[in-house]
Formats: sequence, C-alpha cells, structure tokens
Amino acid sequence: MVGEWQTAPLDELYEFSSGLSKPRSAFGTGYPFVSFKDVFYNIFVPHELAELVQSTDQERERCSVRRGDVFLTRTSETMDELGMSCVALRDIPNATFNGFTKRLRPKDDRRVAPEYAGYYFRSPGFRQAVTAMSTMSTRASLNNEMLARLSITLPPIGEQSTIGCILGTLDDKIELNRRMNETLEAMARALFKSWFVDFHPVRAKAEGRDPDLPKHIADLFPDSFEDSELGEIPRGWSIKEIGALADVVGGSTPKTDRSDFWEDGVHDWVTPKDLSHLSVPVLLATDRKITDAGLSQISSGLLPIGTVLLSSRAPIGYLAIAEIPVAINQGFIGIRPKTGTSNLFLLRWAEASQEEIVSRANGSTFLEISKASFRPIPVVVPGSTVMAVFDRILRPMYLKVVEQTREARALTTLRDSLLPKLVSGSVRVKETAGIARLVHANEKDEVK
Repeated sequence: MVGEWQTAPLDELYEFSSGLSKPRSAFGTGYPFVSFKDVFYNIFVPHELAELVQSTDQERERCSVRRGDVFLTRTSETMDELGMSCVALRDIPNATFNGFTKRLRPKDDRRVAPEYAGYYFRSPGFRQAVTAMSTMSTRASLNNEMLARLSITLPPIGEQSTIGCILGTLDDKIELNRRMNETLEAMARALFKSWFVDFHPVRAKAEGRDPDLPKHIADLFPDSFEDSELGEIPRGWSIKEIGALADVVGGSTPKTDRSDFWEDGVHDWVTPKDLSHLSVPVLLATDRKITDAGLSQISSGLLPIGTVLLSSRAPIGYLAIAEIPVAINQGFIGIRPKTGTSNLFLLRWAEASQEEIVSRANGSTFLEISKASFRPIPVVVPGSTVMAVFDRILRPMYLKVVEQTREARALTTLRDSLLPKLVSGSVRVKETAGIARLVHANEKDEVK
C-alpha cells in the first residue's frame, strides 16, 4: 500500500443500522426522507429531499441523518442495484432513511472524509467486492456480517479531502453543463411552442398588441389567421405532410451471427437504447458499430450528421439529432430535412407532436408507427423566412448544448478513469493538480 495508506474493515470504522420501514400510506407528508432512489442515483445525499414521511421522535432519533453517514442499498431485485451508495455531506434535521438501505455511521469523524467516502463506495473495486459477497435467491441482499467483511482503503485524511475535491470538481462541472443544457432546451421548446403552436406573435398582432419581438422579426409574421384542415393557422402559412419537408427512412439489423458484419466495425449503428439515457436530444456515440459489409445490409445506408432520429417502437418517441453519421436499426424513423427545412424545426415539431404520432401507431405486441403512417402527418409550415430566423436563433443554443454535452462526456470519462486510480493510490493527488484549476477556469469563462 502507498506510504501511510491503510485498509480497514468497515465495522472498524462504522456502526451499521437499518432504516425506517413504513407502509406506503405513511409517505407524502411529514419529515425529510432519504429514499432508495436517492441512494441509488446520488453519490451524495441531495440537499433537498423530495420525499417526506411521517415519523415519531424515537424513529427520527434512531434513523437520523448526519454528516458522514453512508447509506448502502441492502436489498434489491438485481445485483446492479445492490450496494449502491450515497453519503451525507451535512446534518439533515428530522430526516430518516429507507428501510431497504443500511446506514454506516462513522465511529470517528477524523478518520474518513465524507467527500472521499462518497467516491470510494462508488468505485469499481468496492462495487465488485459487494456483488461478489452478496447472495442471490429471489433478491440480492447484504447483511451486517457481510458488511463487516468489506473494507475501505484510507489515505491520510488531508489526501482524502483532496481526492474528494478533485473528483467533486469534475462532477460539479458535469452538473453545471447539465443544468445549462436543461435551460437551453427549455428555451428552445418555449420558442417553438410560442411561434408554431400557440402562434403568439400572430395573435398579438391580430389583437393590436405588441408581439414583444424585435421589429425586423415581428414584421415577418402575418397579422391575421385563416381556416385550414387543422383549424386556424397564420394567414399565408401552409399545411404540408411531414414527408414533403423531409426524407423519411427506416433501418434494419444486419445478421448478428455474421461476424463480418460486426467485428472491427467502423460505422456507428444506433438502436433506441442509445437514445434512452440521453439527457438532451444529441447523439454523439453508439454502443455498437458495423462494418462496410454490415452497412450494405441497411437500405438507408449511413445517414448524415443533422438527421433527426425518432424511435418508432418500444417505445415511440425517443428523439435526437445525430451529430455523427449513423446507420439505424428497425426501431427508428430517420428524418433527413430537405432543402429549406431546419432540422431544429423538425426536432421540436416531433417533440411537440408526440400525441399525434403515437395516435397513428398500431400493433398487437407493442405499438409501432410505420414510415407509411408517419409521412402523411400534417405540419403547419411557416414562411421560409420565419423558419430561417427560427433556426438562426436556435442554432447557437443548440451548438452550445452539443459542445457542453461533448465536454460532459469527456469529463465523465476522465472522472471514471481517475476514480479507481485515486482511491487505490496508483495515481497520486500531485499528478492531477492541474485538473481542478482547468475546470474552474472553464467555469469562469462560462460565467463571462
């Protein structure tokens, strides 16, 4: 072990306690509650707990939450959910925690830095030790005896804090990017809804009100409505089928037993699963790649950057713009914008039209919308200048989302690479000294 580093069994450092078990009817009002979901999805206990529970004075004393407390999921349906953890970075008055978790309370606050513990308990080495030790009958489970046989590696307390700070800085930047992307996405959705669903600028002009837009943009919108098959639409705008605005294509899966279709693949091949975990509608990578021979089996070929992807079954409605050339499987409709049509307009239209799209699906095992059913869906199409202005406003926002998503992916890869090395001592703190400074510098640039 490195220098002054030590390895100690968990029961030497922590006291184990079980959480509060209550019927579901007891939840919803009362006092803060660390839920199973909080433990599973967070490295650190959230500052604001979403769930509340009724509890007695005795329960709040026995199941309290203090700075340094570690919470581990003690039972779950799958191994992946077992032994997941989060750590409290502050006392939470009157809080209790879920009975499906174990609380590990430090016996000596001076031996383990909570920020370090948060990352250590999420490290691949510790997660592997948990799953190797647990039993699986109908449910995976951990008991006190099993926990006592697990251990934690401890550098000196100062180095623990620094490790927590380095990894925390990366996570803070990842979270900042996520929040900024969330804001930009909300702005994009709001603008589309205002202009192309609620027709606010047209309605304001028709009623003699200020449309609250720069004059050169407001002048592009008509000041009255006309009847159409979809009801009132802005005068001079048109109704077209989505198939008139974009080429609508499907995909397929090359035979999986043909190694020449898959081994050493070079072309990204996307399935709905690749979109299922996206926090923003931007596709930067896929789980699998196919070869030239595999690509030849897909009639739609390699779709270009900028193609809008819509999952067409199981479920319908995952959306993304491909920022890499991709081939698609049979669970997608690929929407390639024609000249004069903005892919950002198509993305937001598809997002706002989910109910209409699903209504045209059919299937006995699961709902699926075919290309033939998708192409005739009517779209309210604005004048070309209005669409171009919409794209010009949204394009910088979208490109910022893409940039921040790429950065977050890179930071996540860096964090996941550093974590096991830092907590094992194979990489020392001094070797990562520039990382925190670099991330903080980037954050200052964002503020500017």
